[in-house]
Amino acid sequence: MGRNVLGREFVRCSLSLSLSLNKKLGLFSASESIGSSKSTNMSSPGEYYNSLPPITKAYGTLCLLATTLAQLGLLAPIHIALIPEFVFKHFQVWRLITNLFFLGGFSINFGIRLLMIARYGVLLEKGPFERRTADFLWMMIFGSLTLLVLSFIPFFWTPFLGVSLVFMLLYLWSREFPNANISLYGLVNLKAFYLPWAMLALDVIFGSKIMPDLLGIIAGHLYYFLTVLHPLATGKNYLKTPKWVNKLVARFRIGAPVAAVRQAGGVGAVGSGTGGGAYSSAHAQPESSTNTAFRGRSYRLTD
Repeated sequence: MGRNVLGREFVRCSLSLSLSLNKKLGLFSASESIGSSKSTNMSSPGEYYNSLPPITKAYGTLCLLATTLAQLGLLAPIHIALIPEFVFKHFQVWRLITNLFFLGGFSINFGIRLLMIARYGVLLEKGPFERRTADFLWMMIFGSLTLLVLSFIPFFWTPFLGVSLVFMLLYLWSREFPNANISLYGLVNLKAFYLPWAMLALDVIFGSKIMPDLLGIIAGHLYYFLTVLHPLATGKNYLKTPKWVNKLVARFRIGAPVAAVRQAGGVGAVGSGTGGGAYSSAHAQPESSTNTAFRGRSYRLTD
């Protein structure tokens, strides 16, 4: 019962934020709205929530839960923040995980981050990572580990890495669909390839901290380089999805089973030549474009 109530609350917040921010800020382009129409054209919020891919749905729900508990005074953010001294000296190891689910208190920034999960996380998991739940989960785990390692460096330290993890999703989406047209706040039209940097610039203008965004870009580019750019250049993938992640997904029946992924036969699927980390989709179609600088992995946003 509690999970259903929280799920409906997540859907209500996501849909209301999507409508208000999309209308007031003009953050998303028409092409992106068309590309995500299949996942948002639902008769009820419950159906929309159930249609969300499992990993994105779980992460978004946990982020909303953490902020709700903090807003109600049931959870003090200081108790889940990443503080190295408490982790190593007092063995409060839960901080290594809990800090990834806090996006701040209820505010316009929280709304935008939650909407980014509902948009870019869903577009990634239902697009390049379609039928590859284990690979998407491994991407989130690798990104989290990368952010934790970077955050232990004093210069990069930040107490909450949830915003960085969301920004990593945005960066990976921009690399997958670099030629998508984006209308930023209804004022500037630009290619999706530049969206992370535009959002970073806006955070500077509005006085927000830029370190979480930078960490997300670094983690996202490292994953993209190891799973896409380097395998394309050398034919070797050193960041294949571990077997224990595949077993975990199969054990709890999360998303598509590994056998179905193998039958899909996409590039980068389990057992393929480039390894389990490179992006692929059985339903992807190449994008016809003469601009090779921002070609990405050649997926149409409307597929």
